[in-house]
Amino acid sequence: MKLSKTLSLLFGAALMISSGAIAAETNKTSVQLADKVIVEGKSVDSGRYTVEWNGSGPTVQVTLLHGKQTVATFSAHLTEQPAANSRDGYSTSAEPDGSKTLTAIYPGGKHYILQIDQNTQQSNAQPSKQ
Repeated sequence: MKLSKTLSLLFGAALMISSGAIAAETNKTSVQLADKVIVEGKSVDSGRYTVEWNGSGPTVQVTLLHGKQTVATFSAHLTEQPAANSRDGYSTSAEPDGSKTLTAIYPGGKHYILQIDQNTQQSNAQPSKQ
């Protein structure tokens, strides 16, 4: 009887620890911007950035970080895709003044894209994979 209680207790503790690890998983990827882009009206230089997002529904809050510094925060829609993205990437649209606006981020290995809300109406997006 004592052994069964001990095993139950150990099993319960292991289950709680594993579920805590899953819950703590952050949604994040990195992206190498080859071009200077506009995000939420801000100019973002080319370079490697960390992309983190919070939320489980179709609308998420995205934070773009350069090192530990937050560069931009914006809303995006998670859009399902039939196939996983082969690697991290992004897409932009060309503006009349020649600048490029970030329209989507493609997390590598995932079956979805982060489609940036402010640009979902634009149809001339050019994908760029790392």
